[in-house]
Amino acid sequence: MSDSTPTHVPTACPACSPDAPTVHELLSSGGQATVRCTDCDHVHKTKIEEESTVERDVIVSQEGESFHTQVDAPASEELAVGEEFIVDTEEMLMTARITSLELDEERTERAPVEEVQTIWTRAVDNVSLPITLNPTDGRHDQTRSIDALVPGDEEFTVGATQELGDETFTIKSIKLRDDAAGYNHEHLDFDGDTATAKDIQRVYADDESSSAWSAW
Repeated sequence: MSDSTPTHVPTACPACSPDAPTVHELLSSGGQATVRCTDCDHVHKTKIEEESTVERDVIVSQEGESFHTQVDAPASEELAVGEEFIVDTEEMLMTARITSLELDEERTERAPVEEVQTIWTRAVDNVSLPITLNPTDGRHDQTRSIDALVPGDEEFTVGATQELGDETFTIKSIKLRDDAAGYNHEHLDFDGDTATAKDIQRVYADDESSSAWSAW
């Protein structure tokens, strides 16, 4: 799903592929678009069939707040929880992940665009990552939790020692979000298990920080 004009389109090339579409760079749009074949660089004009789109409401959640915007989505497309798309507004450009799809009287995880009323999402360019830090000296009453703002694509690995600002910790396990896809388990606890920050609900780690923490 996108709310921007495509820069490349599939169409036949009269020079090298008259019977089958190839990828073309869109040089100018209009009734007769000007395109350049990426295979042979031949420039020619062709008619680009525009896919019909529908406007849909989008709610984007970010750092405990949310805002409303709208996007144009291809009418023939199907949406699903976990998919990501670009939200382009006058104020910002961000990547959002679908968390829920609102129909007329219910919410669902998958539906055709034409049936969706509102797309609920969360921003995943930068995310707030909850980390539970356990002291290494056995003082469980000193367990603490921090929230680290990190890039959504930053990786965290079980067994690895990581530094974030003044904090140093060794990751023991990772709990994944409900909308995380491509993992075999929802809780990672084997050395080498890796997840990206935007897929993580919480990190559990041993506190390796050299300085003693103070609540003050």
